[in-house]
Amino acid sequence: MAKVTSKLQVTVPKVIAECHAIRVLPRAGEEGPLDREARLRSFDEATMRQEPRNRARRRARRVGRGWTRDELYDRARPR
Repeated sequence: MAKVTSKLQVTVPKVIAECHAIRVLPRAGEEGPLDREARLRSFDEATMRQEPRNRARRRARRVGRGWTRDELYDRARPR
């Protein structure tokens, strides 16, 4: 069964990938492994795309947990 990770990456089982001839190909215009400069450029581009997502997530984050440590301990005590 294929799985989607928290980073929205898809993991396809080897049997399924081989059965359907699924391969990971380089991006259009790229051939073979990337050199150091191309890898750094790709990393910088991905970082730039991620920054707005991080800012939006920080704005949407709730303040506090909604419970205190004392409340947590009180729930476990018998009455």
